[in-house]
Amino acid sequence: MDNLIDIARTALRASPARWNELTTCFPRELLSRAPLPGEWSAVQCLQHLIDGERFVFPVRVKGFLAGQDIVDFDQETQGTKAVSTPAELAAEFAKLRKANLKLLERVTPADLDRESVHSALGRVTLGEMINEWVAHDLMHMVQAERAVMQPFIADCGAWKRFFTDYDVEARPNP
Repeated sequence: MDNLIDIARTALRASPARWNELTTCFPRELLSRAPLPGEWSAVQCLQHLIDGERFVFPVRVKGFLAGQDIVDFDQETQGTKAVSTPAELAAEFAKLRKANLKLLERVTPADLDRESVHSALGRVTLGEMINEWVAHDLMHMVQAERAVMQPFIADCGAWKRFFTDYDVEARPNP
């Protein structure tokens, strides 16, 4: 992708405002509601993104720039639990993201081909990791919005058929 760094910065810069809107628009109960047992609520998605902004992405960018290998992050053992209000989590995410965008300013197009060995994935490039960062960010926003959507889908009557791709009740049983 041409202009990966600029596109990534723009996409990553937009996320804190989206989370701020989501966490101020909906009540905590709805943001904490998982769509199905074992799936993440919007709050859990946001906490996971905070963990990434704190423990994963800045460490990896610095590792690539320093020529160091990078270690896998295990959400189950290294992830933290949300203890703040959704709005406080959104503010924390915004603060961490701002710092990481400053770090991303140090990356040049020539750096995108820098390689590192990831403990679980093997040889990876900084460009691949930046693509993953943006995709990861967007994926968890979609996941959070899907979780918040569920009660609205359930109660929209005849329009429900338009939401089958997002309706957890419409999924076939495994």
